Amino acid sequence: MSNDFSYDFVVIGGGSAGYAAARTAAGLGLQTAVIESGGEVGGLCILRGCMPSKTLIESANRMLAAGEGKEFGVRIDAVQADVAAIIDRKRSLIGEFACYRREQLESGKFDFFRGLASFVDGGQVEVHLLDGGHIVIASSYFLIATGSKGSHPDVPGLDDAGALTSDEILDAKELPHSVIVLGAGPVSLEMAHYMHAMGVRVSIIQRSQHFLTGVDEDLADTVESAFRERGMEIYTGTKLLRVERAGDGCRVDFEHQGQLVETGAAAVFNGLGRAPNLGSLGLGNTAVTLNRKAIKVSSTQQSDAPNIFAAGDCCGPYEVVHIAIQQGELAARNAARLLRGETASETMDYRLKLYAVFTEPQLGVVGLSEIEAQEKAIPYKAATYPFNDHGKSLIMGATQGFVKLLANPDTGEILGGAVVGPHASDLIHEVVVAMAFRSTASQFAAIPHYHPTLSEIWTYPAEELAG
Repeated sequence: MSNDFSYDFVVIGGGSAGYAAARTAAGLGLQTAVIESGGEVGGLCILRGCMPSKTLIESANRMLAAGEGKEFGVRIDAVQADVAAIIDRKRSLIGEFACYRREQLESGKFDFFRGLASFVDGGQVEVHLLDGGHIVIASSYFLIATGSKGSHPDVPGLDDAGALTSDEILDAKELPHSVIVLGAGPVSLEMAHYMHAMGVRVSIIQRSQHFLTGVDEDLADTVESAFRERGMEIYTGTKLLRVERAGDGCRVDFEHQGQLVETGAAAVFNGLGRAPNLGSLGLGNTAVTLNRKAIKVSSTQQSDAPNIFAAGDCCGPYEVVHIAIQQGELAARNAARLLRGETASETMDYRLKLYAVFTEPQLGVVGLSEIEAQEKAIPYKAATYPFNDHGKSLIMGATQGFVKLLANPDTGEILGGAVVGPHASDLIHEVVVAMAFRSTASQFAAIPHYHPTLSEIWTYPAEELAG
């Protein structure tokens, strides 16, 4: 098959990881192209993930704050949600974000093709252009950055019940009066937080014993307790049996504590995870292999086909935007090294892996968790401090949660940090900076903190570990 175009580095997918990789490759002098198949440009984060969900959650937070006005001597009468106006604001903001990303992709720093790419072999892809026709593109190196898609777990009746996903909720100008949320991962909990703040009756069914599987139980349980206090119905440690249509709504049957439970609502939300988006890539025509459903990559982001890299949700191991960007940029730098006849020597370091959930209260974690430390037999010391004994959080009326630090018992180096409570997604970055410079607990405790601020709460566990 003859080639219509030939490049040094071709990126399949124009989302956050793909754009970052293309920008980096072009900046290093590589002849670069991006192929994007979506009808809209921007990737999951901008179009259906981080940005639209946080826009809606910001409105949810304002609703909750308005409802707490009496505590602060502020009279706010007839607090009412205008979901249609919230969605209009979201569409306006996301339109701006997507427009800016499209401008970046069309900037001329690299070639940009709108079409669906499929590998012919390890060195070329056929692209079916969105405006008709097809072309063949050859490249020395490729990066797959096609993201993820909603998964459909094997729960009888789920597909037939018309279960909602985040895609529908993020664009719904009318919400159901009640909803059963399946799963208690980040997406499920953030959407439950939003819908409940909008007045929806929310039930959550989680298969494992705790919210946010993989997160330390003391952190996850704090979020669960807060949701219960808000009036959400929660079941953990369940086995889903079936989902069925029931009149104008849905019914979910499941086992809980050895008993059969039936619960109904106007709608069901499927938050049981996502899967890598690889279906149309023709990977069978390459040497790329999968690890379960994701592309298997080495620490250099190379697949089993050394000239094909991958980044982001399509390969994991963490479905987080900033990590996907790091992976994409690293892949581009390694491809440039290979083109110069060097080795792909740069490797991913997940020591500072960062994770946040925008519930109320928020959750933020970085580095080593207690679960990981115990599984890997890594020695550590831990110290915590609660928000209900901290001046600024008492002033704010935001007393749920705590902060936690983990340190090496011999050297004192900070190994990890976590916060569940007010502004956790912002507060966690102080620990990220400290860990980036391999700070010890003693050094961290000695850093001046303004009083009264939320940030100074970190000094208490740091002082305990230092002592």
